[in-house]
Amino acid sequence: MTKTMIKGVLKTWKEDRGFGFISPDDGGKDVFIHISALKGTSRRPVTGDVIYYQIARDNRGKFKAVDAYIDGVEILEDKASGFFNTKTGVMLLALALAVIAAVVVFVAS
Repeated sequence: MTKTMIKGVLKTWKEDRGFGFISPDDGGKDVFIHISALKGTSRRPVTGDVIYYQIARDNRGKFKAVDAYIDGVEILEDKASGFFNTKTGVMLLALALAVIAAVVVFVAS
């Protein structure tokens, strides 16, 4: 089941602190948004951006935006996903390539 995305406009944004507030299109109270809710966006948000988001509660029971994106802004590939994008994965890949190269040199000689 897919959660419904809510649409709103970024009312305020504090770039130095990495958070702001969204004014929901359907009215109601402004919703807190942290930069971490905008994973993978190709640019930082600015006041006036149209934001699509889902709602969750923080550890104090207050509502916040999660899984958000900025309308019309490209989403970049999640750099943290995938085994070979981890330090361990990269090291194992490098080791495997070195072993393959050594085998190729050994067989060729």
